[in-house]
Amino acid sequence: MGRDFTLSKYRELLETIVETDYNPIPVLDHFSSDVVENCIILRHDVDRAVQRSLDMAQLENEYGIRSTYYFRHTDDVFKPEFMHKIADLGHEIGFHYEVMDKAKGDTSAAIKIFETELSDLRAVKPIMTACMHGNPLAPWSNRDLWADHDIRDFGIVAEPYLSIDYSKVLYLTDTGRTWADRNVRVKDVLDNASNALSYSGGTIATTDDVIDLVRKEEIPQMCILAHPNRWCDESIGWTKELFMQNLKNVGKAGIVWYRGRGSDS
Repeated sequence: MGRDFTLSKYRELLETIVETDYNPIPVLDHFSSDVVENCIILRHDVDRAVQRSLDMAQLENEYGIRSTYYFRHTDDVFKPEFMHKIADLGHEIGFHYEVMDKAKGDTSAAIKIFETELSDLRAVKPIMTACMHGNPLAPWSNRDLWADHDIRDFGIVAEPYLSIDYSKVLYLTDTGRTWADRNVRVKDVLDNASNALSYSGGTIATTDDVIDLVRKEEIPQMCILAHPNRWCDESIGWTKELFMQNLKNVGKAGIVWYRGRGSDS
């Protein structure tokens, strides 16, 4: 089986996708093209380690695959040179917004930050879709912004958490450095949707499990979220990512337990 969450393992996933009848597409294409059935929407949140995003984008390009890369507006991620390089490979560039976090939950301030940061990204590349970033420590969610505003007013065609019909699209995410639908998801959750357990009996946890699911071609539509910072072949970087994620998972599991306890009381 070998190590999971390496670029070599991601290559195996890509090889499997291109061997099937699935159409791998970026988020925007799900809304702007006729490709609906037998598709895999590929999405990447660029949270940190931008070079790893470029590495993943180059690997996908080798297989003729296009996907979406959502860039945060932070000093270590908002790197126009990387946005250009990834877009030149045929990928969609999107906005990974966290404006409710920056505005401490103030929607009036948050919408102004959203407009400013979106303009900054659009000065680099066209931005047609945006996806919220999740901070497990914050009491609010960044998608709360759209309770009082309409994202379409900003020329945004789609927001994956709000726009994709997950009653038809199976959502798989590597949040917590596992594909399992476990208690380490604080913000990366769907309100009303099918999940991997519905189809697998709770057996999807590794990338090999995802590969097997893709190979079976039983699910007409999927959305796969892979965070590039989690995927690398180099041993030191891979081990560091594993160690840090395990620490985070302990904290996130505690947050999920505490909030669930509060809702039950």
